[in-house]
Amino acid sequence: MQWALAATVAAALAACGGHDKDNSTPPAPSGLDLTILHINDHHSTLAESSRSIVLDTGGAERTTLTVQKAGFARVTQAMQEIEAQNEHVLKLHAGDAVTGTLYFNRAGADGEADAAMMNTVCFDTYALGNHEFDKGDTGLKNFLDLLRAGPCNTQVLSANVQFGADSPLHPSRAPGYVLPSTVIEKGGQKIGLVGLTIAGKTQTASSPDEGTTFEDEVTAAQREIDRLQAQGVNIIIVQGHIGYEYDKQVAAQLRGVDVVVGGDSHSLLGPESLASYGIGNPAGPYPTMASNASGKPVCIVQAWEYGQVVGELNVRFDANGDLISCTGTPHVLIGSQLGKADGSALSAAENQAAQADITASGFLRPTALNSAASAVLQPFTDRIASFNTTEVALVQEELCSRRVPGGPGTVDFSRSSVTCNALGDVSLRGGDIQQIAAQAYLEIAQNTYGGADISLQSGGGVRVPLTPGRITAAQAIEVLPFGNLLYTMQITGDEAKSMVEDGLNEVFKTGGSTGPYPYTGGLRFDVDANQPFGQRASNLQVRNASSGAWEPLDTTRTYRLAVLSFNANGGDGYDTLKNVPRERVLDVGVLDSDVLFEYIESQPVDAGTGLPVLRKLPAALYSTQSFIGPQR
Repeated sequence: MQWALAATVAAALAACGGHDKDNSTPPAPSGLDLTILHINDHHSTLAESSRSIVLDTGGAERTTLTVQKAGFARVTQAMQEIEAQNEHVLKLHAGDAVTGTLYFNRAGADGEADAAMMNTVCFDTYALGNHEFDKGDTGLKNFLDLLRAGPCNTQVLSANVQFGADSPLHPSRAPGYVLPSTVIEKGGQKIGLVGLTIAGKTQTASSPDEGTTFEDEVTAAQREIDRLQAQGVNIIIVQGHIGYEYDKQVAAQLRGVDVVVGGDSHSLLGPESLASYGIGNPAGPYPTMASNASGKPVCIVQAWEYGQVVGELNVRFDANGDLISCTGTPHVLIGSQLGKADGSALSAAENQAAQADITASGFLRPTALNSAASAVLQPFTDRIASFNTTEVALVQEELCSRRVPGGPGTVDFSRSSVTCNALGDVSLRGGDIQQIAAQAYLEIAQNTYGGADISLQSGGGVRVPLTPGRITAAQAIEVLPFGNLLYTMQITGDEAKSMVEDGLNEVFKTGGSTGPYPYTGGLRFDVDANQPFGQRASNLQVRNASSGAWEPLDTTRTYRLAVLSFNANGGDGYDTLKNVPRERVLDVGVLDSDVLFEYIESQPVDAGTGLPVLRKLPAALYSTQSFIGPQR
């Protein structure tokens, strides 16, 4: 993973030998070995969690083990350790610090927990991502106030945002809050860092204030690069939250860029062996080498998602600021304690073999949680624990859970009461709580996240019913406990029908399971489980959001689908969605349970308790309008 320019090195050496010493002029800058430490898209993922990992434990086959991963305190520790080992270091965050877990909305206002944890690292620069605008310009201003209140001097960058005249972040009101670029000196060399924010996605799917706009990324970046170079800045880093594929396209159109540190696409970069360790399939090498518009080399990096990777990019520049070489490691952060999937401990020999395999990987990095950062996080964790006991809704009649309509259901699949399972409605149309989840995605996406025509929730993704009484936040989270994020997708009517057929086939094929059964908002149909694949759903209709009228599904029309990341990526057998081109997919980035909370908060309030009332939906809104079960 190294690129070098022998000719550049030779030219640099010749230049060094071609000048006599002159004590009246300052010494010429020497070459620079620069270490760039970076993360992106941590999305309020601040606590550690567990993951599976595949390691050699000395047996005939590799073993699936469990280990702790991520946690922002682990990011802090890794950056401190690596920084201590290198002379010239930049610490960069490439955007989307906020939105995605309860730490954002429920542990403090406007990303208070994220700001506090970022200030345990002291990033040199931070590029604005699209989700930084999820609470409008005022929410972003509040977040930046929190960031600036800490001990760090993190420069916030975006060259292509123009804040509206009435925005609290307009330069006349918040001078210096967001800069197009900044210059940092390391080892006698000036380094220019230019920020970019993905334009179209932020404008249409986040919530910037009216009047706040986003310029074309290439135009804005080139203007800023030209300005920096005119000031004698020869090393240029574009810190862009625009996505890995777009990084490569933009880099090819820019003159003067040397390094691109990216975010937005959550791309895992690194060796192919990442897959064999069970980490994931890399989208490309770390670093990825490209050429800029002048034909000079550019190295491109990104650090996956959710604080799981700290990227370490080692870049060598000559005295003229020309790139000589570019190497690096995507450090996958894990804990040091390994366990077997069944909960048993490893033997001493197994642990020794596994630890040796970790070292041999070259990218797995056992890292402790930084104690000081953990102490900063603890009050926010306590707030979430308190929030979980908060009453958020009133349920007046049981909201039954049933994965698949037809028959009495079972406790294992429905977890509903005997009375609930005996109701004819639940056998005809399926689970009430599953349908509410689908309706929540539809309505919240329609009102807040760029619009939606239809939505999808697979039956097994909704885990519990809600019984009559006051509902706590913890109980609501149990409904959608997997921590998936909301996506929107542009799909054709033909793809919408295929999506429904995918879910039905996963249930009714030989050896099928109940979990994938499709619940849709704004889309309804009749089901005959005895028909062949592709013909089980009929009479598909889409609800006109303006008039409320139900209209036949137009197979040639494009619809906007609101769906969780799990199904959007093909989970539960939804291959049609998996195969939708990624340029038609938008990661809204909002946690499934937060969508449910927003939906609950939009419901009418009970006068006696002051709580929103969560009710069954009208029969016409259920996706399964009639159901013929499989003949036995």
